[in-house]
Amino acid sequence: MSVQRKKEEVIILGIDPGTAITGWGVVQEKGNDLELLAYGSIETEKNKTDIQRLEETAKDLEVIIKEYQPDEMAIEELFFFKNLKTAIKVAQSRGVLIYTAVKNKVSVAEYTPLQVKQALTGYGRAGKKQIQEMVKRVLKLKKIPQPDDAADALAIAICHQQSRKISKLIPG
Repeated sequence: MSVQRKKEEVIILGIDPGTAITGWGVVQEKGNDLELLAYGSIETEKNKTDIQRLEETAKDLEVIIKEYQPDEMAIEELFFFKNLKTAIKVAQSRGVLIYTAVKNKVSVAEYTPLQVKQALTGYGRAGKKQIQEMVKRVLKLKKIPQPDDAADALAIAICHQQSRKISKLIPG
């Protein structure tokens, strides 16, 4: 499927990186509005090696990029972690995801969870439910996207769109 668009319309791919589950969401900016194009998750099997899981994630992301042809990808930064082993695996996943985007000529922007929360709610300590509710409202959906990882990816895409709008207002 090739997405039809005008020059001023931008397609943004949001990514919530993970090892077992990577959330993704694609939105199209049309003027001041955002239109939801698709969302979902890339899930890898626990019985596979870390390398096989990373390879599968990269291949699945390439399929998404080829289908929706995003102009830009927004990905969550690794900001805080409780478990070093988990943080390393998520960092590896982020690296593979970023490389896959760049290899496919998609520009990449990174946002911390705090930036995402502030962009969607105006409050850096907003809870997961508040963020999900804002995703639903901004994209004019009847229900919150599932799984949570996909809703988080859409939040990251919305944050990126908001950041783009603000940067256009600032001369420089």
